[in-house]
Amino acid sequence: MVYVLSYALIVFAVILRLVPHPANFAPIAALALFGGVYLNRKLAIIIPLAAMLISDYAIGLYSYKIMLSVYGSFVLVGLIGLWLRNHKSVVNVVGASLLGSVLFYLITNFAVWAFGTLYPKTLTGLLTSYTMAIPFFRNTILGDMFYTGLLFGTYELVRYLATRRAGTYAMPSDS
Repeated sequence: MVYVLSYALIVFAVILRLVPHPANFAPIAALALFGGVYLNRKLAIIIPLAAMLISDYAIGLYSYKIMLSVYGSFVLVGLIGLWLRNHKSVVNVVGASLLGSVLFYLITNFAVWAFGTLYPKTLTGLLTSYTMAIPFFRNTILGDMFYTGLLFGTYELVRYLATRRAGTYAMPSDS
């Protein structure tokens, strides 16, 4: 059953990256966070990376150094999800999602500055790289929060309905 869910999550993420959407409004970080909480450790890392690789292959590959920073950012989000597994609360899920967005912004824009050709290799160039990325950062936060809410909310609702029917659900704390 876990493999059916894994494949479904990959297909879900690939489709959402391929259909028209605002830049950086994508489910990959939310998927990594979700996987870290609800799936085994290996799948928590593999699923978002597989979705990225498949969709990047369809969209078009780019600088491998920048790709490594993007993929590495999602691995870090998956690791945050593994921490969140034992610290799950509404506040921690929101905080983990925001932390993932910030890490993605900092790491990937540093990589664009360091390995790309858009900005001079100066402090001013680095600051310009971060400044120019602010609209994308906004979309990253919005997308991460939306898809994190969708994935976690749907999972918990289905779990609640399934276990309520069996009379075994204990309401999670939201502190």
